[in-house]
Amino acid sequence: MTRLIIVCEGPTEHEFCMDVLAGELSKSDITVDAPLIKRSQGGIVSWDVLKRQIVRHLHERGAYVTMLMDYYGIKDSYNFPGWEEGKAITDKTKKIHFLFEKMKNDMPQEVASRFIPYIQLHEFECLLFSNIDVFRANFGKDEVDMGILQSAVDEFPNPEDINNTPYNAPSKRLLRASRNYDKVLYGSYLAIDIGIARIMEKCPLFNEWVTILKSINPA
Repeated sequence: MTRLIIVCEGPTEHEFCMDVLAGELSKSDITVDAPLIKRSQGGIVSWDVLKRQIVRHLHERGAYVTMLMDYYGIKDSYNFPGWEEGKAITDKTKKIHFLFEKMKNDMPQEVASRFIPYIQLHEFECLLFSNIDVFRANFGKDEVDMGILQSAVDEFPNPEDINNTPYNAPSKRLLRASRNYDKVLYGSYLAIDIGIARIMEKCPLFNEWVTILKSINPA
């Protein structure tokens, strides 16, 4: 079995990795650990702090390391590699791939081959728009405004494109649709209902990431 360490932004991402991703990756003989970002109470930290944790994990014998965190939460002051240069790239997917390349190139050469950079565009909640019927199934009629959710699905070509402005980010839309929505309580639970196959079908960047993880094959 290959060991994969997924450094998670917070409890929701941790639960998702262990409840949803781990089962899928086990089919490829991959075991998953999902530690939270150190020195954080839930949220992203500066690149130098995150890099130190990633490098420590990469020095654990034979371990591959990736991460699950939101693009939406990264600030200019966190100094992620290529962040300022990346602002000039208007295509969101190309921008994310550019950042992935810069992060990988910033790793020590002796461990870089086992590092798989990943940032979720724009945030974890976008994955839940892969099938909004789960909200109808898990919330009462008076607990969720399906029109708000449907308008987001209709507006964008895929869930990962849902706007990342402070008002229209996926998480903000969910909160407007349902005051009872709680990220930590419902995030992983709803993702299980949706199923990883549907999420991969609807979210191209996420699909690319999971496909790469499933293809890990140590020499």
